[in-house]
Amino acid sequence: MERTGKELITINLALITFIGFTTLSQAAISGSKHDFSNRPWAEGQICLPCHAPHNGIDVANAPLWNHEISTATYTLYSSPTLDAVPGQPTGISKLCLSCHDGTVAVDSFGGQTGSYYLGPNRPENVGTDLSDDHPISFVYDTALAQADGGLYDPTVQLSGIPGATGTISQDMLFANKLECASCHDVHNTYNNMKLLIKSNAGSGLCLTCHNN
Repeated sequence: MERTGKELITINLALITFIGFTTLSQAAISGSKHDFSNRPWAEGQICLPCHAPHNGIDVANAPLWNHEISTATYTLYSSPTLDAVPGQPTGISKLCLSCHDGTVAVDSFGGQTGSYYLGPNRPENVGTDLSDDHPISFVYDTALAQADGGLYDPTVQLSGIPGATGTISQDMLFANKLECASCHDVHNTYNNMKLLIKSNAGSGLCLTCHNN
């Protein structure tokens, strides 16, 4: 089928964008905790354990996803002072937990069942008991901020987050929910400890959302 000039331009721009994104992500991941290229099961690839060039799984916020997704049920954080309503991890947090809850092998990707698990004694393993971890998968909106009194309104302008151009809601939340990736950047774009989106020196990251 012959394509029009407009169609060819659109396709080329899409390819350039994808290649550019991939190159930047790969450069950031290289040498980080998420660089598995030196593991024999990763086939020398950096991107492959999470993303596929073809036939990926259709997952929101994760283009061409390639890793088996956890089916675990989690024990959630709770507190008498908590105004948020955490739910079972969803969306992008579920993808993080598909390695970090220890129920799925890190090398279970590309349709293959792996055998390399993050064991229970590994610091990267958060397990399925999230009752001692920061709550995730809850709606963070103006109503929550007003009810809590200790949170910034997520519609306020962000400051101090590299590359941020909008508000907490626009730049840190996913479908208005706080998720793992609200604080951690899987691609290590900012080269901070623990893949944080911002240095937490002086509790800087915490104080992006918490006002006291």
